[in-house]
Formats: sequence, structure tokens, C-alpha cells
Amino acid sequence: MQLPKHVTLKEVGPRDGLQNEKVHIATEDKVQLVDLLSQTGLNYIEVTSFVHPKWIPQLADAVEVLQAIKREKDITYAALIPNMRGLERALEANIDEASVFMSASESHNQNNINKTISETFPVLEEVVLGAKAAGKQVRGYISTVIGCPYEGYIQPEQVLHVADKLLEMGVAEISLGDTIGVGVPTQVERLLEELLKRYPAEKFAMHFHDTRGTALANIVKSIEMGISKFDSALGGLGGCPYAKGASGNVATEDLLYLFDEMGIHTGVEMNAVLEAATFVEQKLGKPVASKQMAIVRNERSAQAL
Repeated sequence: MQLPKHVTLKEVGPRDGLQNEKVHIATEDKVQLVDLLSQTGLNYIEVTSFVHPKWIPQLADAVEVLQAIKREKDITYAALIPNMRGLERALEANIDEASVFMSASESHNQNNINKTISETFPVLEEVVLGAKAAGKQVRGYISTVIGCPYEGYIQPEQVLHVADKLLEMGVAEISLGDTIGVGVPTQVERLLEELLKRYPAEKFAMHFHDTRGTALANIVKSIEMGISKFDSALGGLGGCPYAKGASGNVATEDLLYLFDEMGIHTGVEMNAVLEAATFVEQKLGKPVASKQMAIVRNERSAQAL
């Protein structure tokens, strides 16, 4: 297997991880979580979302969190932006990067954004152009790239259609999301074969949810296909409020173990990530889903005996 010397982990736990949690996390705890993550060696943290608080109440304090975190140089602090109002607030809070989002499936897009795919493009284009005019880079998320909770499996051509439009707008990178975690390596291969006919691998990151335990296998296949950027969430947190059955993202610490053991450099320090995962586990009042944290809990229990 041809392995890259280095891959990039993009931490989405403070946003994608917390948005689906029922336990309210205090603003100061979100700030502390981001500050802990800033000490791990990560160079990208998606901090929060400017989606209306009515839809994502957990992240209603987006401005306060972004204004309170201790920013480290060489780290990109990003936020999810749905529209121009959200962009205005995000720019006031001094984000480094704006993330826009939509789905490859029509029905998920309507449930998630309340618009058709064709209606979403002009809204996002306005955000992309506004963010770039303010000197910010823009990332695009495409959800349901392999399967949709309403429509079933999604054809790669549908994903390519959305990717074409986002890249034409000026999005620098697209994160391809298996939102409900149904994908397997053969489907990942078909999807990437279609996209990589037209675009270089550097244009894409992969965003796998681990609903059926296939996320790491899909990541290895993505590496084989030339992808070197991966979204993850500490503790395996996450889920989509508008995708029934979606469970957490692939856990940052599980992904880090995989890369470390494969000899692929990330620049991220395992013990520091585990410290942040322990913190969020305590604040949620429940065990997180990652395999590495299960090992930590077992070791602590054994020491306590």
C-alpha cells in the first residue's frame, strides 16, 4: 500500500460533536474544550455553528465561545455558516474559515436546510463570495454522499453535481460526509473514482460517521485513493439532528491510533487528545464511544482495584 508521509486531522467535535447532545454544555466548558484541543497539535478546529439557535440550541453561544477561546497561531478556527446573517455574526466573532453545507440528496437537503438543492446554491454562493471578500477561506460540506435516510443509496454523479457547483463558487475544499454511516470501502472507491476523474485529491476531505463500524475501513480505502485530510471528533461524538439513525463521527483518538501505528505522521499528540476527551466525557456525564477511551476507562478501573 502506498502510504502518505503525513495526513491532516480536522477536529469537528466542538461543533458536529456537540450539536446533537441533549445535555447542555456551558459556554465556559466549550471554551475550555477548544482550549484543550488547541494544545494537542491539531491545526484545524471547527469551533461552533451560526445556524439559528432555534434549530441547534446547543450552539446558541457561538459568538461568546469564539470571542473567549485562547487562539494559538497556526490553528484555523472555523465555524459552520448557513446564510449571510450567520456570516455577519461569524465575521464579528473573527472566524478564520467559513464552512458552508448542503446535501447530495434532495430530501435530506430539504429536511436539513428547508430548501431544494437548486434553491440552496445561490444562498451558499452569497456566503462564499462574502467570506472571500472579507479575506476568509471557505470550506464546503456535502452530506449524504453515500446514503440518505430518506432516499437510500446516492449515486456518485449526484455528489459530483453538487461538488461542481461548490467549487465553481470558489470553495477551497470539500468535505465529503457519509452522514448516516452506511458506507463501505467499495462505495467509497466508486465515489472517489468519479470525483477524482475531474478534480485533484487535495480538493477533498473525508467525513465518516461510524454508525456501523466501517469508518476506519473507509478511511484506509480513502488513503489508498490519495486522500490525506480527514474530519474526526474527539470521543466519537456527533450525529445529525435531521438524519435518523446517524451516530457519532469517527473518533479522533481512534483515527490517531490507526495513523500512528501505520507510521503516518499527524502532528497530533494522543495523550493530549485523551485529556480533552476525558474532559468532555465528564461534562456530558456519560462514556464517549471511542475505543481508545474505553481502554482508558478499563485501565483506570483496574488501577482502582
